[in-house]
Amino acid sequence: MQKATISQLKNRLSAYLKKVRAGQTILVLDRDEPVARLERVEAGGTTDDRLTRLERAGLLRRGGGNVDVPALRGPAPRSGASVVDGLLEERREGR
Repeated sequence: MQKATISQLKNRLSAYLKKVRAGQTILVLDRDEPVARLERVEAGGTTDDRLTRLERAGLLRRGGGNVDVPALRGPAPRSGASVVDGLLEERREGR
């Protein structure tokens, strides 16, 4: 893996991008601290691939059903319970 400082990267961006296209990975350093990594993006890579990776990592969960959009635009359902009464009840029970 090749290393480059931010100033080197700014001054020779085209040359570094050429190396990345060829398959090399460039580690970008700021005062000898790694801050970024430049690597090739696969041609067939899609947003769906990214979502799949996030899902496998446990960072994303996709919905499985259809959304009833008209129901979302309507008024929220009302319940007879009061939020304040529920909070007071939880406090009495020690929760």
